[in-house]
Amino acid sequence: MATEFKIPELGENVTAGDVVRIMVKAGETLAKDQPVLELETDKATIEVPSNVEGTIKEINVKQGDKVKVGQLVLTMDEGVAAGEKGDARPSPEKTDEAPKPKEQPAAAAEEGGMSQKADAEPAKAEGGAERAAGDRGEGAAELPEAQKAEEPPKQKRGEVVDISRGARAQPAAQPSGADEAAGGPAAPAAPSVRRLARELGVDIRNVTGSGEGGRISVDDLQQYVKGVMTGAASVSSAVAGAASPGPAQALPDFTKWGEVERKPMSNIRRKTAEHLGHAWNAIPHVTQHDQADITGLEALRKQYSPQAEKAGGKLTVTAIALKIVAGALKKFPQFNASIDQASNEIVFKKSVHIGVAVDTERGLLVPVLRDVDRKGIFELSAELTQLSEKARGGKLSLDEMSGGGTTITNLGGIGGTSFTPIVNWPEVAILGISRGAYEPVWDGAAFQPRMMLPLSLSYDHRVIDGADAARFLRWVAEAFEQPFVLAL
Repeated sequence: MATEFKIPELGENVTAGDVVRIMVKAGETLAKDQPVLELETDKATIEVPSNVEGTIKEINVKQGDKVKVGQLVLTMDEGVAAGEKGDARPSPEKTDEAPKPKEQPAAAAEEGGMSQKADAEPAKAEGGAERAAGDRGEGAAELPEAQKAEEPPKQKRGEVVDISRGARAQPAAQPSGADEAAGGPAAPAAPSVRRLARELGVDIRNVTGSGEGGRISVDDLQQYVKGVMTGAASVSSAVAGAASPGPAQALPDFTKWGEVERKPMSNIRRKTAEHLGHAWNAIPHVTQHDQADITGLEALRKQYSPQAEKAGGKLTVTAIALKIVAGALKKFPQFNASIDQASNEIVFKKSVHIGVAVDTERGLLVPVLRDVDRKGIFELSAELTQLSEKARGGKLSLDEMSGGGTTITNLGGIGGTSFTPIVNWPEVAILGISRGAYEPVWDGAAFQPRMMLPLSLSYDHRVIDGADAARFLRWVAEAFEQPFVLAL
């Protein structure tokens, strides 16, 4: 029986990737869960295991190809499908059950590397099931019946006003959005997005979508409205990144002044640019600076470093900062939150998961350490070391980079006295650490040499007030300064 292996579901909003390496050959016998391809997606480099078994007849892709979910990878002379679900992660158990038809979920599937343990949490943090579906590029016809029933009844009367033009559109005859109300084709957006456009008085046809095929998400709509209100309606196109079909300002011809070299942006670099561009435009940033006297902490760190090494890690300032920030998040829960603009709600997270920015050859990656408040510093040191090595080796899974409540980024190993880190959306705060240095500090009688650690806290001013940010950062600084309090 001929069997085909196609690219399975890779996670929420992950629809394609570049083939880095083909790990099988024609004529080989393929086992279920055996790695077939190594793909570089816009979030990580992952191995895609087989969900079929048999003898490989033909390989239909080659190294360097860009492949999409559902694309044929190889055919086999004979084999058994191991399941139609298409999970990109290996399953330790085999089953002889016949494959079941794939059901369309009401909420976004687990992203594999960018979600918390609960599958539904990413969808909630981004505006609910309908929005998550819209971001994935699923049409209204693909929604379950339960969601279709939630659509509003037909509007026999009503007008849609394009806030960017002030012109009135034709009366809406159907609840499919402002585009259909004006007699045009249906916009590439989920019903919930079109409904929100009607409520905002936006002609959705004027919004540039950043999703697959120009798909319009709630974020795209919000960015369009923000651009109109600030007189820069093209901001949504600028934020959308390479995926956006919107016009971009042309670069000058640099060859007039000398030789140049062009290199394509990697998937991770493109995603980083898109994500940080969105974060910078969507979040009203404020950065607070402070210093911590870590003279005493440095002595303890050097004293206990051998014990951390025996546990498999390094007792770095970042590892200590993880434990300190975990305590701060317990005292200041608004820093462990996300804002749901669509529903005007703040989502407070009960778990303490903290991301750590890691500099790699592929670009910036942020692995997430889980339940930091429940672990000791030595355990956190070992886990941080392992995740950092995986990040630099391109071996992080999507799940290992998801669900963070806040992020720590430490540039102290490189240098600098302070910086203004960009909040890692949908989080609301990020702590930046610069290089510690000895400075003369007045103790009331004389200047004393003290090791001072610069701290920079960027935060979302929609959720966090300046006074709370100052209290949070001072609490963190005092925890660095008083190791005994940290131990308690």
